[in-house]
Amino acid sequence: MYPTVAEVLALPVLRQGRPHVVAGAAGLDAPVRWAHVAEVADIAHLLRGGELVLTTGVALPDDGPALARYVADLAGVGAAGVVVELVRHWSDKLPAALVGAAEEHGLPLVTLSRETRFVSVTEAVNGQIVDAQVAELRAAERVHETFTALTVAGAEPGVVLGEVARLTEQPVVLETLSHEVLAYDAAGTDPAELLTGWPARSRVVQVGERTGYHPGSGWLVTVVGARGHDWGRLILVCADQPPHRHRVVAERAASALAVHRLVAKESDGLERQAHRAVLAELLASPAPTAELLARASALGVPLPGRQLVGLAVRPRLTGVARPALSTPPVLRELAEATVLAARRAKVSALVATDDLGVRALIALSPEANADAVLHRLATDVHEARGSAPGVLAVGTTVSSPAEARRTLLEAGQVAAAALGTGADRVVHRLSDVRLRGLLHLLSGDDRVTAFAARELGPLLQRDAATGSRLVQALRHYCEQGGNKSAAAAAAHTSRTAYYQQLARIEQVLGVRLEDPESMLSLYVALLAADLTRPSEEDSPGRAAQ
Repeated sequence: MYPTVAEVLALPVLRQGRPHVVAGAAGLDAPVRWAHVAEVADIAHLLRGGELVLTTGVALPDDGPALARYVADLAGVGAAGVVVELVRHWSDKLPAALVGAAEEHGLPLVTLSRETRFVSVTEAVNGQIVDAQVAELRAAERVHETFTALTVAGAEPGVVLGEVARLTEQPVVLETLSHEVLAYDAAGTDPAELLTGWPARSRVVQVGERTGYHPGSGWLVTVVGARGHDWGRLILVCADQPPHRHRVVAERAASALAVHRLVAKESDGLERQAHRAVLAELLASPAPTAELLARASALGVPLPGRQLVGLAVRPRLTGVARPALSTPPVLRELAEATVLAARRAKVSALVATDDLGVRALIALSPEANADAVLHRLATDVHEARGSAPGVLAVGTTVSSPAEARRTLLEAGQVAAAALGTGADRVVHRLSDVRLRGLLHLLSGDDRVTAFAARELGPLLQRDAATGSRLVQALRHYCEQGGNKSAAAAAAHTSRTAYYQQLARIEQVLGVRLEDPESMLSLYVALLAADLTRPSEEDSPGRAAQ
């Protein structure tokens, strides 16, 4: 907002006086708050700091100690500099004592070899300062209006940070108090360079106030929080001391972010949203970019050089329809249980909710016993969710971020298959779900869907036309391994009636159920069909019973 001493000396009105810096050149970057004409030696006590003192020197003493005291007093109150006209008192050069004292205190001392109208200087300098102050006030008003509108609109953190980057043209990062990056806008710079090593770099930056600039890192840091609860920091990356308007932008953005968190407290937290974004990109990208790896590391989950294990947790609530399982409170609680279990197991993890439950990527050190860690983590999740047990499944352990997608997909497929088995295990793996797991891996293949339709089509049509339950009767027969008596008992049907159903199935399909290959083919078709439609166990009708 204020011009520097060097910028004031460059004004035409001063250049006409042929300015020459004779001492204190190191202080030319000092801001000038006002230009003040003073022809008395004891002026220091009347100043407030930042003044550029203009004098002809007529009232200044000639003895060295008095001149040194004059300079020391001005430096003591924070004067920006002294401009002396070499016309009336000193016509050739300034006394050595005056020059030496100015150099010692780093106070810019400037001579003018020509007579200069100081009133024109003060008009030019002070006018420039006033214009800058007015422009700053207008800019602050625009910032206030911008962030007020964002707050009222409930703008997401990414939108708020985008506006910060636009207004300041500097990269900006939102982090937790534990230095995990929640959101960022690189402002056109390289995101990987911005985020690499972020947690370690951030831990050493402390400013001791709610908003402050850390020269060593080049960061303007603002604490984010509301109602006495601070939860994050907003960091504006700027190599040089930021102007006041940047502080205003940072503080207004921090307020908007704090309000957004209060309003959106019933939805997933910013941490989970940040984790979800990284997991989504890992699933979408077979070859993670340097930026994506840096984002994961900035969330406290470094991926290179680690054992990576995909994990999926699905709730299983008896007597509740499938739609109710996807309500946000249930999934949020499940996600928090997973996060807490990971912390207790002392492993880093990306954890987020999805449409069906919780998805996570566990990052273990190369020396860790993956099976032992996963068993402990799964046990903690089950204990935390004792009133609503679920299925916890893991994918194959991999050693490269490029394979993260595979282990994440496997975990989700195993969890989906395990829900259909009813098996009660602490951890489900691909080897545990066997044929169901294979079919889940192939669930997107049109040939599998066509096979199921071809095998079961006539039976499904017969049930739809007559209201019979032949498909269910076939399911019991296959699940009991062809044991008719056990199948009749499982179907809660008399043997005579059940045997008649089996005969009708053979007639409709044109097969012999006692043929092992026929029974196997039909059972595979039933399992494949389950992948594309809800099972009876999950249907609203059954849930209501």
